[in-house]
Amino acid sequence: MATRRLGIVMYGVTGRMGLNQHLVRSIVAIRAQGGVLLPNGDRVMPDPILVGRNAERVAALAKQYGIERSSADLDAALKDPADEVFFDAATTQMRADLLTQAIEAGKHVYCEKPIADTFGKAIKVARFAKNKGIKNGVVQDKLFLPGLRKIKMLRDSGFFGRMLSMRGEFGYWVFEGDWGQPAQRPSWNYRKADGGGIILDMLCHWRYVLDNLFGKVQSVSCLGATHIPTRADENGKTYRADADDAAYATFQLEGGVVAHINSSWDVRVRRDDLVTFQVDGTHGSAVAGLTKCFSQHRVNTPRPVWNPDVPQTMNFFDQWEEVPDVGSENGFKIQWEDFIRHVAADTPWHHGLIEGVKGVQLAELGLRSWAERRWMDVPEIEL
Repeated sequence: MATRRLGIVMYGVTGRMGLNQHLVRSIVAIRAQGGVLLPNGDRVMPDPILVGRNAERVAALAKQYGIERSSADLDAALKDPADEVFFDAATTQMRADLLTQAIEAGKHVYCEKPIADTFGKAIKVARFAKNKGIKNGVVQDKLFLPGLRKIKMLRDSGFFGRMLSMRGEFGYWVFEGDWGQPAQRPSWNYRKADGGGIILDMLCHWRYVLDNLFGKVQSVSCLGATHIPTRADENGKTYRADADDAAYATFQLEGGVVAHINSSWDVRVRRDDLVTFQVDGTHGSAVAGLTKCFSQHRVNTPRPVWNPDVPQTMNFFDQWEEVPDVGSENGFKIQWEDFIRHVAADTPWHHGLIEGVKGVQLAELGLRSWAERRWMDVPEIEL
């Protein structure tokens, strides 16, 4: 069987997510395994060119990971007809313009989310891609987490019965950066002017998780907060953090499901994982983290007794059964392989830029809900 080359312009791979998840654990791993297998038995070998503003830095990354090409000239890279795909993991504020430039050059596009910092920009670039007839996609990595794949398996099997509610907890303590512990997130995350804020960041994730696993989002009520207004940046300089660092959102979903998700960079973790999702249904419940998932069926549900006068004797964690593994390969890599197949063999694809538009829409509605202190309905989007 034949192996064909697929040239990919990769922009923004010097950042944490672009480097670790997209370059090292996806493209480099795919190259090491011999490419992506197509339905007809052929293979596709990704041939990336790493592009960034710092020529020395991208050249060093290319050398480190056995990649032959790098450049600081994005315009030149986009003009090369031998490279069919453009990928972006740079800052949110730049993304819509970069995608537009790549689409104008005739490239298929794949990108991180949010796909833009406003709904208007997001839908404009999605419509442009549709009108140009290019293949397009947005990263929706959490759907490929082992924990959520187990939730999907339980749902598809009818385990939950009628689904009633979902409660999500996401976050951890991001150090302020001013007392010895360096901050784990870049300072731009906390500045509105630079596209920061946890509502824009995380509600884009929660939109595709909710839509695909629990029910289409119909309305949202969101309260944001800037709990820590002063932080120190990468150089130790104090700055005003004016973007939201926590969000408390409730969603009404199709089918009557109620979902509530707390997202915070100001919370200390006492749960199974950095993110957990508890799903309750008439026949059973489940709690999933990034990888593990535990379930409790109605026939195994205990009968707790409320008695504030004596210490609790039940160990509630012991009353749940672990769901067997469904595969643990990196979710970013799985989605990259699916997109490459879509580009090379026109296989089905469900994560176009329209899904990214929906995420930005929900984030904007969440911000409006906070500002106006009211529920916001989520209208249908037409490209």
